[in-house]
Amino acid sequence: MRVETVADDAAFREFIELPSRLWPHDLAVPLLESTIRAWYRGTSAHPEPIRLVVVRNDDGRVVGRSTVHTDARLDEKFGVTSQLFGATDFASAEVASALFEHLDETARAAAKQQIVGPVSLLPNQSAGVITSGFDERGFVDSAWNPEWVPGVYEAAGFVRTQEAQTWSVDVGAVEVTAPTAAEFAAAGIRLEYGDKSKTDTLIPELLAVLNDAFEQLPYYTHITPAEMKAATDGLSFLLDERLLLLARDSGSGEAVAFILVLPDISPFVQKVRGRLSPLRQLELLLTRGRYRREAILIIQGTEPERQGRGILTLLSRQLQVNLAEGGYRRLRTTTVGLDNTGSARQFSRFGGRPLHGSTLYRRPTSPASTTPTPTGPDEGIA
Repeated sequence: MRVETVADDAAFREFIELPSRLWPHDLAVPLLESTIRAWYRGTSAHPEPIRLVVVRNDDGRVVGRSTVHTDARLDEKFGVTSQLFGATDFASAEVASALFEHLDETARAAAKQQIVGPVSLLPNQSAGVITSGFDERGFVDSAWNPEWVPGVYEAAGFVRTQEAQTWSVDVGAVEVTAPTAAEFAAAGIRLEYGDKSKTDTLIPELLAVLNDAFEQLPYYTHITPAEMKAATDGLSFLLDERLLLLARDSGSGEAVAFILVLPDISPFVQKVRGRLSPLRQLELLLTRGRYRREAILIIQGTEPERQGRGILTLLSRQLQVNLAEGGYRRLRTTTVGLDNTGSARQFSRFGGRPLHGSTLYRRPTSPASTTPTPTGPDEGIA
């Protein structure tokens, strides 16, 4: 096995195509090619360089891949310098061993104290290895991997950190009534919905609430305006306005809480294998009505001084009513930390159930020539 930096278009194409060769197309949802291309070209909003690597077997065939990157914000948050990796796929334990050795070499050269991942590119963007729910498909910006993968990490000396769950809620499983005007008034808020024509002014408001709401979480790093712009690029194209709920202070008019839900286009992303070219985007535009059956809760948050007052519960009730009226049948959520019981209650109260367990992995940087060798099934195409 040898690990190589992606340095030309041919290797980039091999990097892109590997997951579709390894994993079932109906379970794994690929990262968007445009996102990975921005990493490769150095045009992404990430403030530090991102290196793409592939693992080749003796025949020269690509059997593993990963990003290799860093982020000073996360180092400051953890209080430990970290070598990060993400967008990680490998065909077997042997392939993983070669990749982990490369990560150790890179970390030692940069004097990094630990290795953390997989994160693409940060824990609050897209991250993790799933540890349960292997028969359930993933969705856009969520992880999916077969059941043997966690064991490979753990045999190599990685330990779990930031364990979390995604959730699934069958719309209408529990009878829900919309909050009354009196309930909103009692909470000191008024309800506002998203407006496709005003996303440029709305996004900075959501970013301010988002950074304030999650500042206390151990894995969260402040999202910059450039990162938020990249993450919400095309939001007005996908937005179902009744699924972006914003609570404003009834006096000042300032945003104090929000929930952002988007139609689940994961089946389309699977179909085009992550290649949302202009022609594919037009196809999605013309057929997007097909993707109004399921939805993904992307993010929700409340200003810290307003937390614990039931504001998010009011928005969640209204969301469930709006989903039912819009003909949606299922709501999936991005990861919720196991210690974040408040957010989990917003789903369990409506009959929701955990969908995937997930975890990040970390390991102290190994001294030279002592990288643990993972054991596990040599499945796949190695």
